[in-house]
Amino acid sequence: MNKLNLGCGIDYKEGFVNIDFHSHVKVDLQYDLNVIPYPFKDEEFDFILASHVIEHLDKPLVIMKELHRILKKGGKLQLKVPHFSRGFTHSEHKAGFDLTFPYYFNPTFTKSGYYGVAFELEKVELHYFAFFHLLPYMGISKFIISVMHVINVIINFFAKLSPSLCSRIWCFWVGGFEEIEYIFIKK
Repeated sequence: MNKLNLGCGIDYKEGFVNIDFHSHVKVDLQYDLNVIPYPFKDEEFDFILASHVIEHLDKPLVIMKELHRILKKGGKLQLKVPHFSRGFTHSEHKAGFDLTFPYYFNPTFTKSGYYGVAFELEKVELHYFAFFHLLPYMGISKFIISVMHVINVIINFFAKLSPSLCSRIWCFWVGGFEEIEYIFIKK
């Protein structure tokens, strides 16, 4: 199985082609991900992981089109991005995402909305907290992190019951969700 870790940052994964713009992290290929086309063949990968990377890139829809090109038919794309309700918490974020993002890759969506590459949405999940590994660096105690884990489980449970309701209304009552995760399958 040929796997790509797009924008790997410090999350180098064995068994993947790890690609990132930065030279200060371990990578297999240093590359500016805003430059299209990527240096890969059509339908080269069975699985692509893009965790918190496309929100940093200039044109996320163009990037999705390129990921479609390099993903094999039936291959999976796991995409994790910031949910719009969290706001732009990183100085280099160019976009936030919501539940409507997959519509742009659904050929039955309006002619003006469909982006020309078909992905089937296998899963979408909201994650209230997503970066537990960073909390100790922020001076958060182990006890508070444990409490946050419990809160995370409870809120994520309810978010899974109705992501649409949570994304539109409920997230404003409990605060924004840090992350939205999509799993797409290339049609």
